[in-house]
Amino acid sequence: MPEVTRLLPLRRKRQYIEFDILQKPQIMRTYHCLPLFIWMYLFHTVETIPFQDKANSHLPSQRIVGLTKDADKMLRRTKRGWMWNQFFLLEEYTGTDTQYVGKLHTDQDNGDGNLKYILTGDGAGSLFIIDENTGDIHAAKKLDREEKSLYILRAKAIDRKTGRQVEPESEFIIKIHDINDNEPKFTKDLYTASVPEMSGIGTSVIQVTATDADDANYGNSAKVVYSILQGQPYFSVDPESGVIKTALPDMSRENREQYQVVIQAKDMGGQMGGLSGTTTVNITLTDVNNNPPRFPQSTYQFHSPESAPPGTHLGRIKANDPDVGENAEVEYSIAEGEGADMFDVITDKDTQEGIITVKQNLDFEKKKLYTLRVDASNTHPDPRFLQLGPFKDTAMVKISVEDIDEPPVFSKRSYLLEVDEDVKEGSIIGQITAYDPDAMNNLIKYSVDRHTDMDRTFSIHSENGSIFTLKPLDRESSPWHNITITAAEINNPKQSSHIPVFIRILDINDHAPEFAMYYETFVCENAKPGQLIQTVSVMDKDDPPRGHKFFFEPVPEFPLNPNFTIVDNKDNTAGIMTRKDGYNRNKMSTYLLPILIFDNDYPIQSSTGTLTIRVCSCDSHGNMQSCTAEALILSAGLSTGALVAILLCVLILLVLVVLFAALKRQRKKEPLIISKDDVRDNIVTYNDEGGGEEDTQAFDIGTLRNPEAREDSKLRRDVMPETIFQIRRTVPLWENIDVQDFIHQRLKENDSDPSAPPYDSLASYAYEGNDSIAGSLSSLESLTADGNQDYDYLSDWGPRFKKLADMYGGDDSDRD
Repeated sequence: MPEVTRLLPLRRKRQYIEFDILQKPQIMRTYHCLPLFIWMYLFHTVETIPFQDKANSHLPSQRIVGLTKDADKMLRRTKRGWMWNQFFLLEEYTGTDTQYVGKLHTDQDNGDGNLKYILTGDGAGSLFIIDENTGDIHAAKKLDREEKSLYILRAKAIDRKTGRQVEPESEFIIKIHDINDNEPKFTKDLYTASVPEMSGIGTSVIQVTATDADDANYGNSAKVVYSILQGQPYFSVDPESGVIKTALPDMSRENREQYQVVIQAKDMGGQMGGLSGTTTVNITLTDVNNNPPRFPQSTYQFHSPESAPPGTHLGRIKANDPDVGENAEVEYSIAEGEGADMFDVITDKDTQEGIITVKQNLDFEKKKLYTLRVDASNTHPDPRFLQLGPFKDTAMVKISVEDIDEPPVFSKRSYLLEVDEDVKEGSIIGQITAYDPDAMNNLIKYSVDRHTDMDRTFSIHSENGSIFTLKPLDRESSPWHNITITAAEINNPKQSSHIPVFIRILDINDHAPEFAMYYETFVCENAKPGQLIQTVSVMDKDDPPRGHKFFFEPVPEFPLNPNFTIVDNKDNTAGIMTRKDGYNRNKMSTYLLPILIFDNDYPIQSSTGTLTIRVCSCDSHGNMQSCTAEALILSAGLSTGALVAILLCVLILLVLVVLFAALKRQRKKEPLIISKDDVRDNIVTYNDEGGGEEDTQAFDIGTLRNPEAREDSKLRRDVMPETIFQIRRTVPLWENIDVQDFIHQRLKENDSDPSAPPYDSLASYAYEGNDSIAGSLSSLESLTADGNQDYDYLSDWGPRFKKLADMYGGDDSDRD
């Protein structure tokens, strides 16, 4: 490479410093004759100065011509500053010798070694070494442009003897030329990207980027080209931008979901000899809804008992969808047609299954087999793929209904019966019907749940379900009766059903109206005729449908009362008016006014209410002052103390009279029966077999049990005996064997005894007699058993046992 010398003006005239630099020819040749052409154009006079050979220089050099003295007199130059270009040095030099940079030289250097060249700045003495005698500069070490791309240095020349600086210090730059010593590097070692499946060719997936540390402004060392090493033919990469794109159309995620693509970045524009780097890109195909759901089978079979309540799960079906996420969500529905109103299908969001459920109660006797058409469709269809076909599928679901033993079914859900409150006992008020829904059609037995009819007011016929009354009804005490009827199969009593029966008691006019309250009525002594003293109202326990309407009249016995008048106000009230002028409480302190009250319902009920009217003294405004009658003796002037003394005397006399009469009665004892006609019999009739062993107050039961028993002495209980230990002997009756003769004999003895009780007590017994051929009908000796005894044989005994056959032969619906 040629050596180029550039002349720079110094302070002294015609003195130059020479600096030899290793340059490229295309850069340095433009500077050879530029100053000469400028001076020749300005002054038209030039002096050619021959070039001098450089001593100790192995390369040719050129000397630039200067100006003549005359020209110097004609033109005065201005001082120029030092101007240095950039000097280039290759990096990563691998030669055995040090790399030559350039040469520092001055015209004052005669080659005798008097001048010393000094280099300072970046890397001086370590990276860059100067020969202080010749001014040659070498690079002592291998340089790396990526670490430092330019160095700033300063050069000067001094006289060794005097130490005087013969050249001023000048600054220059050494720039490191780049070589291709760095391979491209990607920003990531591993990229992750995704692209929707079924994308078209050229769909961008991701952009990868590689950087080269070499100088991008010098050569092609940093020019990177991208290429794909792995992943074809599915993907491609743009060589300049590094954008990865799809290369095949309609790639399906269901066929393959993951792809691994290897991208290479190569510098030098991809030419041979360039350095390269690689990276890996993992590409995932994301799902789109491009697959409809499909049932794996066309028909499903399920079974359900007819007793399954609504909401019962019968089974699950599932339509498979190869998509994922919301694209695989399926919604199930039952198409219109058979079974759509009896069954339902719900979607399990977790498993995407369809659950078949019972919607209404099933009945084996009505329908044994249902065939449903169930549709499965995507909930989020993609409009781009609708042309592929309907995104739904259909399957047939067959459901068999199984028969079970069902309890009886009532014809209604509840019953409402209405009955008049005056209905007679035993009257039928309604009928309940139930049937066995099974094919066997078992017989039904009805009964009343006694927990809902504790008073046993109603009963039901066990066979036909007729409800009848057992007791009189009273609407005023119980307007409603809510009972429960049970219907059970006779062959299987556990199969039973219950139904409420609401019985409303209808009102009849069976209560007479009466005063609504107790009235304390008074009339003033100074009252005038026609004065209102009281308004009365009435109440009625009945509730007629048209409402109450009461009428008030005087009683027929006293149609015209001289003291008061009854006025019917026509609004279920009546006013009591005075009829005369003035009342006297001393003559009559209280009046009784009977009032006849009757209603307008059928049958008409009436009652008589008596109003007590007191006569009172009143002031001029009609306000009551006193209603007590004044005694006549008060006018005589007797004091209160005198009246009290009189009353005490009268009370003492009465007590003495009573005591005297009692003593006289004890002294005189007469026969209890004075006259034969004064005989009063007290006959007590017992309709049972006797009073029992404890009933010994009126008769001796022991004697009746054993007529031959001896009679013990008994004391009188009604009178005090004269002698405490008096014993009355009776005639022995052990020879009497008939009870009737025994009773007559005792009656005769008591009739002839003057000290016998005044009242005969006759106990009549229905004596059955001895040795009855009929067996005992008592249930005390009956064998105890868990089930009811069968008394159907009583119907075969004849008409005498018809009543017992009716009572015990049939099923008792009232039995708890």
